[in-house]
Amino acid sequence: MFYAYLRGLVVFLLWIINGNVHYHNQDKIPDQDENYILVAPHRTWWDPVYMAFAARPKQFIFMAKKELFTNRIFGWWIRMCGAFPIDRDNPGQEAIRYPVNMLKKSQRSLIMFPSGSRHSSDVKGGVAVIAKMAKVRIMPSAYLGPLSIKGLLSRERIDMNFGAPIDISDIKRMDNAGVEEVARRIQEAFDQLDEENQSYHNAKKPSVFWYLVRIPAALVAIVLVILTLMFSWLASFVWDPDKHRK
Repeated sequence: MFYAYLRGLVVFLLWIINGNVHYHNQDKIPDQDENYILVAPHRTWWDPVYMAFAARPKQFIFMAKKELFTNRIFGWWIRMCGAFPIDRDNPGQEAIRYPVNMLKKSQRSLIMFPSGSRHSSDVKGGVAVIAKMAKVRIMPSAYLGPLSIKGLLSRERIDMNFGAPIDISDIKRMDNAGVEEVARRIQEAFDQLDEENQSYHNAKKPSVFWYLVRIPAALVAIVLVILTLMFSWLASFVWDPDKHRK
C-alpha cells in the first residue's frame, strides 16, 4: 500500500512541476500476472518513477547503492518501495540471488538500468543472468525529456516509450557470448525507442494558464509531503521493511 501511495505522491509532485508527460505503447507492457525486468537507459533520477507509474498496478523492486540507505527517512522510503542495497564495488551473490527469488516467488518485477554509468557492462551482465535464472522477459523502455530541474520547471515535454518484451529463452548459456547477445538486443531496442521518441517529441508546452491549476495543487502537495515525512520518521522506528519482506 505504501508503495502505491508514495509512487502516486511523487508522480503528483512531478505533475505539478511539469505536467507535460506522454506515454507511448503501454499496451506492450506484459500483463499484471507476469513478472519481468523493466530496463531503460538511466538519464535522470525521475525516469524510474515514470517507468513504474506507466506499468501500474505492477509493483517493482530495484537495486540502489548502499549509500542511499544511510538517511533514516529516505532509506526507509526506498526499502518500503522494494529497494535493496548493493555495494557497487563488491556486489556479491546477493545482488543476483535476491532479485531472482523475488521474480520467481513474488508478484513484484524488477527495474534495472543496464547503461548510463561506469558500471554499465557489469549491470548488462546482471540483467542477462537474472533474466535467465528467473526465466523472465526483459521489457525495454526509454525516456526523452528534461534532464535538469530547470527543464522540469519550464514544462519541457516528456515522452516515455515502451518496446516489445525481449525473450532470451533461446540463449542457452550466459557466458560472454550470451551476455553480449542480450546486451545487443537491449541496445537495439533502446535505439529504436529513442528514434520513435524523437518522432513524438516537440517543443510545445502547456498553456500559461496551467500555473493557475498548479497553485492549489501545490498547496495540497505541501501538506501531503509534510504529513508523509512525519509519518515516515515515526514509522521507521517501529517497522523494519527488510524484516517483514523476509
